Amino acid sequence: MTGLPALTILVAMPLLFGVATLLLPSGNDRAVKVLGIVGTSAVFVWTVLIMGAFSTGAPGMQFVEVREWVPVIGMTYHLGIDGLSLPLVFLASLLTLLCAIYSWRLKEQVKTFFFLLFLLQVGMIGVFIALDGIMFYVFWEIVLVPMFFMIGIWGGERRRYASVKFFIYTLIGSVVMLLGLMLLYMWGPKTFDLVEIAKWGQAGKFGMQQQLWIYGCLFLGFAVKVPIFPFHTWLPDAHVEAPTVGSVLLAGVLLKMGGYGFLRISLPALPYAFKYFSFSLGLLGVIGIVYGAAVALTQKDLKKMVAYSSVSHMGFVVLGIASATVAGIDGAVMQMFNHGIITGMLFFLVGMIYERYHTKEIARLKGIVTTIPVLGVIVAFASFASLGLPALSGFVGEFMTLFGGYQAFGWVAGISVIGIVLTAAYFLRMLQQCVFSPPTEDSAICEMPCELRATEFLPLVPLMSFALFLGLYPQPFLAIINPAATALAAIIGR
Repeated sequence: MTGLPALTILVAMPLLFGVATLLLPSGNDRAVKVLGIVGTSAVFVWTVLIMGAFSTGAPGMQFVEVREWVPVIGMTYHLGIDGLSLPLVFLASLLTLLCAIYSWRLKEQVKTFFFLLFLLQVGMIGVFIALDGIMFYVFWEIVLVPMFFMIGIWGGERRRYASVKFFIYTLIGSVVMLLGLMLLYMWGPKTFDLVEIAKWGQAGKFGMQQQLWIYGCLFLGFAVKVPIFPFHTWLPDAHVEAPTVGSVLLAGVLLKMGGYGFLRISLPALPYAFKYFSFSLGLLGVIGIVYGAAVALTQKDLKKMVAYSSVSHMGFVVLGIASATVAGIDGAVMQMFNHGIITGMLFFLVGMIYERYHTKEIARLKGIVTTIPVLGVIVAFASFASLGLPALSGFVGEFMTLFGGYQAFGWVAGISVIGIVLTAAYFLRMLQQCVFSPPTEDSAICEMPCELRATEFLPLVPLMSFALFLGLYPQPFLAIINPAATALAAIIGR
């Protein structure tokens, strides 16, 4: 890959495939779907090649592309990838491919759907490789548009309400985040280059009050996207009403953009403010862990239960980031990846269950393992992975963030254990009622063939494989993450 603009190619590929999708003749849905799978496969293969060429253990950015773009405002074309961004780029490429495969049976507005899917992939990957503040913001906003239409067009009965609520919340957060980026420029080195801004901040050239104001603006944008309690209220509505693919990408990738923003911008550029607010951020993470799990335990709707579980699991990410320890940051990035594959798997499964039983009501879903044995077993596997069973990947991220949180905050982080107990409670309750209980007269009836189709089973296989492999041997991913985590922890001095 020497000499090739690898990251430009990576972000350009889905855009070109999206345009090609629009150019296909109307009514040829099969050709659109084939192009969708071929295009997302090509992006995934290119990501794997980048991952293979990535120098594990080397500090700093790799595959860097930088050149002047709009020098009059200090805007540069600056792309790069490191141990923080590479796992998330891989996650975005993988989940988009699996969503394209799952969407093979889509019948309504197929061309529009796959164009939006490619556009969404452009934004997701772009956020994780952009090293210029304006480019970061543009990619951040690109993601908002296709997700808004995915929920609004292919969503459930309250899709318009959910899509508008999602749009308003995230737009307000984004606009305030843009103000923070503008302040970084005005009070900083008069450039939007995030690497130069980080050097400026670490040299102590931002005033203390300036750091606090900028941190507050960036915090709102990142907190809404994670989402951090109490900025989470848009999430359950968006998940419940979104189509399956929308829920998978929303939980699997979009929520990670907020956590990544803290690590890419707030911590390196604003070390004083980050350290000043670290306990408050960690406390919000702990509250999110317990609150999300407690609310999930009360849910009667299966999809809403999984949605609130995301609030709880992303709380571990926030706790790990706030700790600013090597273990905490390692665990936060691992937890973001693990949450993406496990919760993505859960939302795929909820979609399959709803398509067969036409209900998401937990009380009416019984005997899945006797009616659809393979589906029942995979639901159990995904549930155990999500509740953090040792030897599955969910355990690794949670343990490392708790370890880092305890190093930084002591007993406060220990409160998170309550959330782990509640998580086990709501998943075991769900399994007992939906999967293993015998059907009754008022149970929903499976109205489709019991076996899983190939387009349903194929997306689950790699997700299950990663959940098992990383639970048993997380070192390959930790080796990628650790140099960047060590460098960030050194900035705060932990």
